[in-house]
Amino acid sequence: MSVIRFWKYEGTGNDFIMLDNRQQTLHLSREQIEKMCHRRFGIGADGLILIENDSQSDFRMVYFNSDGRESTFCGNGGRCAAAFARFLGLAGEEVRFSARDGMHTARFQASGVVRLQMRDVSDIQQHPAGWVLFTGSPHLVVETDAAEALDVKQEGSRIRYSEPYKAEGINVNFVKKGAEEILVRTYERGVEDETLSCGTGVTAAALLASRRGYASPVSVRTPGGRLSVEFSEKTPGNFSDVWLIGPAVQVFAGEYVLPQPQA
Repeated sequence: MSVIRFWKYEGTGNDFIMLDNRQQTLHLSREQIEKMCHRRFGIGADGLILIENDSQSDFRMVYFNSDGRESTFCGNGGRCAAAFARFLGLAGEEVRFSARDGMHTARFQASGVVRLQMRDVSDIQQHPAGWVLFTGSPHLVVETDAAEALDVKQEGSRIRYSEPYKAEGINVNFVKKGAEEILVRTYERGVEDETLSCGTGVTAAALLASRRGYASPVSVRTPGGRLSVEFSEKTPGNFSDVWLIGPAVQVFAGEYVLPQPQA
C-alpha cells in the first residue's frame, strides 16, 4: 500500500489535485489518476497537476484531465499551480514555469489573486458552429443569448463528438454578451462535462469579445466566479501580453491511499 500527500486547489470552482513530484517518486498510471479525480471513489477534481523540477524555470507543470490523460495547458490550473509553488517556497511575488504550450509567468496580488500570462494568439478561425482559437488548449466559442438556460453537457458533447472535432476533441464555450461583462459556460474535453470555470476558455471568449467592442480588460462571469482578461491588440486579430486574472485558493490537504494499477 502506498500513501501519498496531496493538496487541493480551486480557481473559480475549477478544482485540481496538486502533487509535489520534484523528487520524481510518483509514476502514476492513467487509471490511478482517473480514480483520484473521481468524485465518488477518489478525492474528486477536474484535473491533477504535478509540480516538477525544470532546468529553465522555477518549476514544470504537468497537467492531466480527470480522465487520466495528460492534456495541453489549463489556465485556472496554471494559476493554482503557481499558488501551490508559492506555498512550497518556490516563488516570491513572481514565478516562471514551463508547461506543454511553453513558458508562463505568474504574479501574485492581494487576497489570493493570481495574474497568469497566457500565450500570444493570432490564429482565429471561423467554423460553422462558431470561432476556434488555441489559447493553450483548443477552444470553440459559440455566441448565444441562451447561455444561461442551455444544457451545456448535452450541447457541448454533441459538438465535441461531431466532425471535425471528434478525433482530437475540443472545448466548447457558450458565451452571452452583457453590458459590462460576458458570461461563459464551458464543456471541457477530458472531463466530458461542464466545469464551473475554464481559464483557457475564458481567455478565448474574452479575446473574441474584443471583436464585439469589448475593451481590455474584459470582465468574465462563470458559474464558479469572476475572472478578467487583459491583452494588447496592436493589429486586428493579433493578441499579445495576454493575462488571465482571478483567485487561486488552497481548500484542503490530506493523504491518499494510492490504488494499485490493474494488471
